[in-house]
Amino acid sequence: MENTDNLNRRTVADAWADLQALANNGEPLEANAYRLAFADPEFLLRRETRGIRFQLEMLKPDLEQQALGIENTIVVFGSARFPPPEVADVELAAARAGTDKAALKVAERRSRNAHYYDQARLFGRIVAGYSADRESKDRLYICTGGGPGIMEAANRGAHEMGALTVGLNIALPHEQSGNQYVSPSLNFKFHYFALRKMHFMMRAKALVAFPGGFGTLDELFEVLTLVQTGKAKPVPIILFGTDYWSRLLNLDVLIEEGAISPDDVKLFTYVDTPEAAWDAIRAFYQL
Repeated sequence: MENTDNLNRRTVADAWADLQALANNGEPLEANAYRLAFADPEFLLRRETRGIRFQLEMLKPDLEQQALGIENTIVVFGSARFPPPEVADVELAAARAGTDKAALKVAERRSRNAHYYDQARLFGRIVAGYSADRESKDRLYICTGGGPGIMEAANRGAHEMGALTVGLNIALPHEQSGNQYVSPSLNFKFHYFALRKMHFMMRAKALVAFPGGFGTLDELFEVLTLVQTGKAKPVPIILFGTDYWSRLLNLDVLIEEGAISPDDVKLFTYVDTPEAAWDAIRAFYQL
């Protein structure tokens, strides 16, 4: 008698072949009561099955990271709009050769911020270098949102050292696929922001927030709130770029108005070099 495992594998294969045939023939995929529920996209995309989709987005990245021994991550956030210096230099030269003053102003700003890309890249190299000769359970892996800019830079630095890197990308109308420096087996795509942010925290041993926009602020304050309220264990929360963050966040107002405790500002640390960011992490864990 054929064993259960073989039967399950054949059932899944048959279900997949059925769906693939429809796609290859360009046939519309209509609701089908007889189709296996797990092989019925029309069913899985219904409003009533949202909870199942939550579970799947929770489970898939977790199992894949477990399989590759990813236990501890350093999460790097930051702007997707800060280019590599070499790209910024080309843009600036082109803008200076033209007559568009608005374009020149944008190019100058992108050139000014491009140094953050190099610093995130170096930080990724430092983390990967530390982990290279450690046992799997003691290694630290760079994890980012998987996009361009600062995220790409951190993934790139670790990749250049031969390390696995994690990308937790999000499906957005204007968003690209994961950057080229994310390990293919660890390049995950999410539909739900909530599940994506949960995965950021599940393995995080530290958060390093480079200058960024709404997305960076959202992720930063999510972590700060979880740690402040005791819903997550304390981890180093590092704000890279003292001038940027001190201009953006006037937290003294919150203290003056009694909205937070004075001790809450001790939840994070300002740094201005990749080495200082790494030193803060090492000091926290006594590495």
